[in-house]
Amino acid sequence: MNISPEQIKEFLHLNPDFFRDHPDLLTDITVPHPYSGQAISLGERQVLALRDKSRGLELKLREFIQFAEENDAIGDKLHKLSLGLMRAKSLEAVFQSLYLSLSDSFAVPHATVRVWADQARDLPEFASVSPDMRVLMAGLTQPQCGPDAPDEIRAWFDAAGPHQKSFAIAPLREDNLNGLLVLASEDAKRFYPEMGTLYLAWLAQLTGAAISRFL
Repeated sequence: MNISPEQIKEFLHLNPDFFRDHPDLLTDITVPHPYSGQAISLGERQVLALRDKSRGLELKLREFIQFAEENDAIGDKLHKLSLGLMRAKSLEAVFQSLYLSLSDSFAVPHATVRVWADQARDLPEFASVSPDMRVLMAGLTQPQCGPDAPDEIRAWFDAAGPHQKSFAIAPLREDNLNGLLVLASEDAKRFYPEMGTLYLAWLAQLTGAAISRFL
């Protein structure tokens, strides 16, 4: 009677201690080497498989460590930015501190804010915006990143606007104001649709809260 490979596989699955009870088979059975193609024992093949798995786990661990270090660095920068906003003594100082931190700590040279509120101020950040911008803000549940931005937003960056290739647009929502925080870059890969937006959302919340204090 012929035994199919599927039956052998099922037998070994149901009898996991088979090779423990018959250790001699581990050296008698040979299988191809995964790289050289030479015949090696089943035991040697298992060792190679474990080594490959170990290398894969090591690479994953390195990635986790790298992500943790990057998150720590971002968290530290965001903490410093928060302190700057809290220490600001005026609305003008809030915007100056925000833009300086984004430029120096986060290497984002192009950033702007537009706010509409009952108590408007004579500042560029309170310049009038179109109804379309208000609709855009109302529809954002989280920051939006990618290569596209309305022409009106590009115009907020004056002569640099046409040269921006990626944007991060975050809504500002407080009891006494609504608005948009926009970051832009000439690097098309700086703000991309698949990127995480948690820190951008926190940045927008901090910005909105800091502005709200002076309205």
